[in-house]
Amino acid sequence: MNCLLGCLGFLVPRGVLVVLWLSGYLERAYDTAIWPLMGFVFLPLTTITYAWVINSHGQVEGLYTVGLTLAVLADLGVLSGSRGASES
Repeated sequence: MNCLLGCLGFLVPRGVLVVLWLSGYLERAYDTAIWPLMGFVFLPLTTITYAWVINSHGQVEGLYTVGLTLAVLADLGVLSGSRGASES
């Protein structure tokens, strides 16, 4: 089930964020609702990855930092890729 949710996270990250919010998973990782809301709009993969790191490990350190960095880079790649496609 976790692998399926992870694969869906790359395809429809905003839908996965809604499901995680409804299940209460994001509430355990974030103190306020503003960060998941901003993550929904700007960096959905980073928001999902951060929630996973906090819920599974408790803090961002070690290899979890690498995973979070890769999520940020993936989100930024998606943003810049859509910008380039609209210019042509």
